[in-house]
Amino acid sequence: MDALYVLIGVICFGAGFGIAFYVKGRMLTRKMKEAEGEAAKICEEARRHSETLLKEADLEVKDKLFKMKSDFDAETKETRVELSKREKRLLQKEEHIDRKAEQLEKRENDIGRSEKDIAHRTKRIETDEKKFHDLIEEQKRQLEKISGLTAEQAKELLIRAMENEARYDGAKLIKRIENETREEADKKSKKIIATAIQRYAGDFVAERTVSVVQLPNDEMKGRIIGREGRNIRALEAATGVEIIVDDTPEAIILSCFDSVRREVARLSLHKLVTDGRIHPARIEEIVRKTEKQIEQEILEVGKRTVIDLGIHGLHPELI
Repeated sequence: MDALYVLIGVICFGAGFGIAFYVKGRMLTRKMKEAEGEAAKICEEARRHSETLLKEADLEVKDKLFKMKSDFDAETKETRVELSKREKRLLQKEEHIDRKAEQLEKRENDIGRSEKDIAHRTKRIETDEKKFHDLIEEQKRQLEKISGLTAEQAKELLIRAMENEARYDGAKLIKRIENETREEADKKSKKIIATAIQRYAGDFVAERTVSVVQLPNDEMKGRIIGREGRNIRALEAATGVEIIVDDTPEAIILSCFDSVRREVARLSLHKLVTDGRIHPARIEEIVRKTEKQIEQEILEVGKRTVIDLGIHGLHPELI
């Protein structure tokens, strides 16, 4: 019986051990499956997290690139606008220099014609002097031929010849003195003018050579300049006045040493702005009418002045 119990105990122990081993194996298998599931879940979450991070990084990079591109486009646009403004200013300065060159060339031509005229007059004066000298010599020869006349007649003829010669010599002396005086006066006057210019040029130029024309708005500046500057060029050519269009609000500046031309330009601009029709043909027409108007006003003022001074029979050009 004891052996049977021992055998039964051994069999029960083996069966329990086997069952325990089997249960433990099943538990280990389930834990391994759970661990594998957990690992797979962790891997999937890690993969999803990495994809999210990549997408966020990609969006951030794209956003920075877009911002950099926008900033670059804005800076480039500002640079293009500034370059365009500089180019426009350079073109205006170039046109201004061309106009100055044309005016200088015209002045040189006028000076050349004046020099030719002076040379022609000098030659004519020399011819007249020679003619007068020949006449005097002819009178002397006639006096020698008529020496058979009475003493009183010969004396009278001699006195007349001497008087004419003396007058001629006196006229030459007076002319020489006048020329010397004129040259000396010219030197002194230039010196005085130079000194006065050095002392008062700034204030004088600001007050006497510049006029300001008020405009209704800044858009009128563009209309006065015209397409490619043709209106302002036509106005400057017709009036002989330099027109300065700067940043002064609702105003342009007229610069010229001739006050009459400057006034003609000022009145012409006022009429053009009031009329609204601004083009080269209209500009020339308005300037011509304004010049006639100014000339008439000057003539009327001259007539009143002559009457006030009590002067009669004065030449119209002097009036």
